[in-house]
Amino acid sequence: MPAINLFELDALPADRYRALLARTEADLGSFMEPVRRIVEAVRAEGDAAIVRLAREIDGVTLDPARLMASEEEFAAAERALEPEVKEAISYAVDNIRRFHERQKPEPMWLMEIRPGAFAGERWSPIPSVACYVPRGKGAFPSVMMMTTVPAVVAGVPEVVVLTPPTPEGGIDAASLYAARMAGVTKVYRVGGAVAVAAAAFGTASIPRLAKIVGPGSPWVVAAKRLLADRIDTGLPAGPSESIVLADATADPAIAALDLLIEAEHGPDSSAFLVTDSREVAEVARRHLPELMSGLGPQRRQFVEAVLCGPRGGIVLAPNWEAALRFVNDYAPEHLEVLSAEPLQHLGAIHHAGEILFGQNTPITIANFCLGPDCVLPTGGWARTFSALGVHDFMKRTSLGHVTAKGYPELARHARVLAAYEGFEAHAQALSALRTKLAG
Repeated sequence: MPAINLFELDALPADRYRALLARTEADLGSFMEPVRRIVEAVRAEGDAAIVRLAREIDGVTLDPARLMASEEEFAAAERALEPEVKEAISYAVDNIRRFHERQKPEPMWLMEIRPGAFAGERWSPIPSVACYVPRGKGAFPSVMMMTTVPAVVAGVPEVVVLTPPTPEGGIDAASLYAARMAGVTKVYRVGGAVAVAAAAFGTASIPRLAKIVGPGSPWVVAAKRLLADRIDTGLPAGPSESIVLADATADPAIAALDLLIEAEHGPDSSAFLVTDSREVAEVARRHLPELMSGLGPQRRQFVEAVLCGPRGGIVLAPNWEAALRFVNDYAPEHLEVLSAEPLQHLGAIHHAGEILFGQNTPITIANFCLGPDCVLPTGGWARTFSALGVHDFMKRTSLGHVTAKGYPELARHARVLAAYEGFEAHAQALSALRTKLAG
């Protein structure tokens, strides 16, 4: 096995430091042209393109009359699952729903800005959404739950799921069961760039939708960029990435164990253990080969590709401040803080999609059933984007009401500003003419 990367920050030149911050989706050049062709095909041919591209790209035969999962498929999925899987899904859906119910804003508020002048906001659901549930390297009922539950809690009238079919043309049983538990019944077997285009343009089977949410491969990310003028593409959620941040009090074996969590998603993932302790770095590095040997061949291959490639490994910082600086520069999707007192570091962490504290909160628990959403900004976008939540499925409308009592003062100031900016009609609307016309 190739050696696990060990990067010493104080020995890295500026260009190598910047290279460590790069993600897979940062370079989509090779994807844009083929994705452009896929998008155009779906726009022009609709369902026919979905069926043809499924056969050409994935070798899957689809029936154009059965793109949406039937009631029989939902029932068969429930029968096929082991009771413990159904119990785990129900438990997770309940936790996710509880969290997002608490997150839901009050429907409307108004405050008296000045005597007789009221301003506020109304929250309402967006009209429709496509929840994209990837499948490429495995089935993800977790993503099904994390995207559909907050959409249902928000009250979106039309919630549609797009997910790649199995090699046999079916839909993962656990994902179907999770959709039903969330309260969603429209699940279509379509994935990748094809799915994004179908949501953006609509087809005979799939409605045109207002927004698409959910993580995906570089193909999905590229399609979202191309179609951003046709559909709201939501927060940037590409291939998985994580940082395990460990101080000198952390258990190196646990740090090594948790470093593998996001690395096993695929060779396009990113995963770093960041520490200022040489002992933690070296002991964790010694543990990793043994831990990796316990994985199956495919997952071991993925982890090797990440931890021995350009987007993963162990980062040894010269001090704790440098370790924190790297974390904030990276702005990871998932951040796990391992320390005897993990909460003491929160104030210095500014950019992360989620922050998990202590060795009893591994990323796995947050990914599946803690409650907060596991669909998180990637590619450094945690600097400006938040975790997926109820707010992503709602919109704010500003409200205002000025009474006769409040009008004179506001009109006087607004008229001065309108005149200064040269807007004559604006100023005229607040002149004596208004009083005259109003009788």
